[in-house]
This record gives sequence, structure tokens and C-alpha cells, in this order.
Amino acid sequence: MSPAIAAKNTNSQLADWTPIALKLNILTLSLLLSACSGWQILNAPVQDGAGHPVDISTIPDAVPIYEPITRAGNTSPYTQFGKTYYVLPTSEGYRETGIASWYGSKFHGRLTSNGEIYNMYAMTAAHKTLPIPTYARVTNLDNNRSVIVKINDRGPFHEARIIDVSYVAALKLGFADQGTAPVLVEALRPPSEAQNTDTNPSLPEQYPSVIPTGHYLQAGSFDNEQSAKLLAAKVRNFTDYPVSTYHLDSVFKVWIGPIAESVELNPIKRDLYQRAGISCFTVKPDP
Repeated sequence: MSPAIAAKNTNSQLADWTPIALKLNILTLSLLLSACSGWQILNAPVQDGAGHPVDISTIPDAVPIYEPITRAGNTSPYTQFGKTYYVLPTSEGYRETGIASWYGSKFHGRLTSNGEIYNMYAMTAAHKTLPIPTYARVTNLDNNRSVIVKINDRGPFHEARIIDVSYVAALKLGFADQGTAPVLVEALRPPSEAQNTDTNPSLPEQYPSVIPTGHYLQAGSFDNEQSAKLLAAKVRNFTDYPVSTYHLDSVFKVWIGPIAESVELNPIKRDLYQRAGISCFTVKPDP
């Protein structure tokens, strides 16, 4: 083969392979750039809304304090995306495992369910049924990291998830990158609340020994005094009738009344159930 023909064949082969090689090189470069970009996003320093760096190690957990349950954020029942939810009358003893997710910049600066402003760099969370506010310990079951958050919002409205924590809480728990994690959620009793009920055992609260004549509705009965108090406080947000706690038969009972006319009982029962998810039944005090 003459040198001219050989050179021609070689150039022809190069011409055939050059577009393929170029495409492969471009694809490889693109993948490398994409990978680098992803690494930069995942490892970029956390910034606040003004673009200032945030050191998450300096952000403390929420500190449980006693706060009364108010009407804001606690409408019960309520409906979201076609499903009806009932707010729990108390957070006492709440403990549940499930999937946690987080919410961030899309909601940053918006109002939460109780009227506070959502801050993705604060230790807060959203829950579908716990009373607002509730303080809870959230533990990532994959790595045993724990944080304490204040629940001040409603959500996540996704069947498989039980809590939505703030972005910074997800960072501290170690699942911000993956989006979700299996967690244990435990409601906490604020220390000040415990002190209010436990520091004076010699001076128990005095409950009425004489029950006024009339008709009554019972909203709840508890072995635990604090649970009865929390329910009574909630019921008062939804009725103008007297709400009292009676210590009867070694349990704490939350009664609505006295109500003069028995015909008023059913409308009150219906209204409390529709507005607050509170089921009541008629009781008759001993003479």
C-alpha cells in the first residue's frame, strides 16, 4: 500500500472515531461536573436567609417550658387533602415510631399553624395530631442522634410520615441529605409544669366536694390529674358553659355543666365533637 493510500485510510478512521470519542469525552466531563456540583451542594456551608453562614453546632435544642394549649393551631377535627384529623386532647405519654421528613426554604418565613413564623434554622417541627405547642424528643433510629423540638405546625400530610422537622433539626439528626429517616418521637413534659404539680405534695389542689344541681356532660376521665387539666383547658376554648374537674372514685373527671335544660345536652355534644373532636356523654351526679 502506498504511503498516500495508507495516510488516507488512517485519516478516514480518525474521522470515523473522532465524533464518538468527542461525545464520550463530553459525556465524561459532564458527569464529572455534575458529580462535583452535587458534592458542592451537599457539602456547602449552611447559610441563613441573608446568606450568612450558620454553625449548626451553636443552635441549641428547644427548651421545654410550660405553655397552655390555645385555640390557634388546635382546631379539631380538621381536614387536609380529603382526610380528617383529630387533635389529641393531651400529649401525655405520647410515644411513636415512624418516618420523619423535613421542610425548608419553601416555607421559610411563612406563618405556622399557631401563628408563629417558620424558621428553617430553629428547632421546631410539624405534627398532625399532637396539641400545639408540644415539646418532643426526636431520635434518628439509624444513628441514635436525638434533638428536642417544639411542635408549632401541622403536617406532614403524607400517610407514611409522622413528623416534619425543620431543616436544621434534620441536619442535626443526620438525614437532611437523604430526606427521610426512621425516628422515635416522644412527647416531653416541661420541667416547670412538673414542678408546679410535684413540688407541693402536701398541698394538693382542692376539688369541689359538692356538685351543683343540674345536667352534666363528661368529656374525659383520667388517672392522671395533669391530663384532666389539659383536657379541661381545651374544652373551655370551645364552650361557654362551666368546665370543672372533679376527683371522684379515685379518678379525675372533666365535666361540663351544670346545664339547666336537658334538651341543651345534645347540641353541646354535637358542637364539641364537630369543632374539637371531643366525645361527651351525659352523666348524672349522685344526690
